[in-house]
Amino acid sequence: METLAEKKPCSFEMCKLESTSTSNVKTVEISEKAYSCEVCGSSFKDSHHLKQHMRTHSGEKPYSCEVCGSAFTFKHHLKEHIRTHTGEKPYSCEVCDSGFTQVSALQRHKRIHTGEKPYSCSECGSAFSRKSSLKQHMFKHSGEKPFHCQVCGSRFMRDFDLIRHIRTHTGEKPFACNECSSAFADSSSFKQHLRTHTGEKPYCCEVCESSFTNKHHLKQHIRTHTGEKPYICKVCGSGFSQIAHLQRHNRSHTGEKPYCCNICGAKFSYDVTFKRHMKTHSGEKPYSCELCESSFTDSHYLKQHIRTHTGEKRYRCELCESSFVNNFLLRRHVRTHTGEKPYSCQICGSQFSDDANCKRHMFTHTQEKPYSCEVCGSCFTNNQHLKQHMRTHTGEKPYKCKVCGSAFSQISHLQRHSRTHTGEKPFRCEVCGAKFSDDFYCKQHIRTHSGEKPFPCDICSSAFTSNYLLKRHMRTHTGEKPYTCEVCGYAFSNKHHLKDHIRTHTGEKPYSCEVCGSGFTQLSHLKKHKRIHTGEKPYSCELCEAAFIDKSKLTVHMRRHTGDKPHCCELCGSTFITKSELGVHLRTHIPKE
Repeated sequence: METLAEKKPCSFEMCKLESTSTSNVKTVEISEKAYSCEVCGSSFKDSHHLKQHMRTHSGEKPYSCEVCGSAFTFKHHLKEHIRTHTGEKPYSCEVCDSGFTQVSALQRHKRIHTGEKPYSCSECGSAFSRKSSLKQHMFKHSGEKPFHCQVCGSRFMRDFDLIRHIRTHTGEKPFACNECSSAFADSSSFKQHLRTHTGEKPYCCEVCESSFTNKHHLKQHIRTHTGEKPYICKVCGSGFSQIAHLQRHNRSHTGEKPYCCNICGAKFSYDVTFKRHMKTHSGEKPYSCELCESSFTDSHYLKQHIRTHTGEKRYRCELCESSFVNNFLLRRHVRTHTGEKPYSCQICGSQFSDDANCKRHMFTHTQEKPYSCEVCGSCFTNNQHLKQHMRTHTGEKPYKCKVCGSAFSQISHLQRHSRTHTGEKPFRCEVCGAKFSDDFYCKQHIRTHSGEKPFPCDICSSAFTSNYLLKRHMRTHTGEKPYTCEVCGYAFSNKHHLKDHIRTHTGEKPYSCEVCGSGFTQLSHLKKHKRIHTGEKPYSCELCEAAFIDKSKLTVHMRRHTGDKPHCCELCGSTFITKSELGVHLRTHIPKE
């Protein structure tokens, strides 16, 4: 029998096994790869590795996870996967103690500390810490997009991008937030979202120390310092710091609105406005204010809202030094200086300085009121008015005055109220120079010069300068008195009269005469009283030139010319010009003792 030492080397050229004898032990050295794949020609040292390789062609995955059912081609991949369930991370970084489930992941991580980038691009010299990153980078030079979507035909450079894209067709969002139930199609968006809860912002700007939740946002921010705008519009030459901004801008030229709501059919040019719109259907408001518990559909709106509490107004007008909480309000304000009205009504040609007012105006033609109150059925032309209306049911008043603590349901009401403390009157009548603290009152006043009364009464043909005055007038026909005094039960047709009346119970007289110190419950009473000191009598009789301090005295005086006696005694039928004269007469019917 032939011994191992006597055995001759294999004559097979591919193998070239060499044998040596050392105490009857054979050492075998394989100088070449004897096992070849018939599909792709790859060579392997042994049949075991060849079998494993063949699974990449056949798709066979014989190793299954007992926890989640995921299948794998190789046994060591299964072992690594199981660690995602057990949480085991046996490979630790000696520098920062980070743990990893795979030794390859640890090796990649170490390059963060060493700065090592062993994979270089032969085209442009860019270096990468991972081989996979280099492969993806090379596609930018070749233009190759090897991964294509079978649904819509879109092509991608990375398999990861394809997987993420496919979820836009399937709607799959496998990454769910435990804090707010938001779900995401990819892990990177999910990780960024988690930082909105934790407040973590690991990426810091070295220039201004602003911090960001992800590296991409930091890169974009740095361009605000450098002024770099690498993305140029081919149509108008405008430059942008982000490619997303260029893509959005291009739609202003094409009119493209690729985002369509499957509930109401509304179309949008931008993904962010589309997502915001979808929340109006779902009612989702994941962003809450910690100061007043108001909630918002978008983090951007929450940031703006918080400035109403802090008083921060970082956007300043260079023409009049007015400041605003966001850039949108600043741009809209600037148009009051320039007179620019870029939004036009397609029906009547009316022009507007902002898009929202134009859309609201369009509803006056269509009579459409798509926003409906679930409590009372009232309908509104826009969602903002509906929100404001809902507070009349809930009693919510989220906007508080820092000076006196008064609360308001609308921020515009708070702003108007604040001017009672500051004395600010920014709205001026160009005809007589009168100034007003509110734009609404200024517009009403201007109509006293123009004579315009655009709100007519359908019953008596009276017309009014504002819708509010018309509504108040209508109550004289209906007899409605919705405002009731809780002390004595007396009812009033308007809220202002109720407030005046309540002061008769409290004794409050907030309006004081600067001349004699007399106090009054109503501002109108103070104005009338001042005429005693000034001698002013603005109400004149056209028949006899008599003049009076207030209108009511003129009305009574006119009855002496006309003979009108509206106050009638129910006992004897006698009529009188004034209520006081009737009172004197009634005493004549009281029997004398």
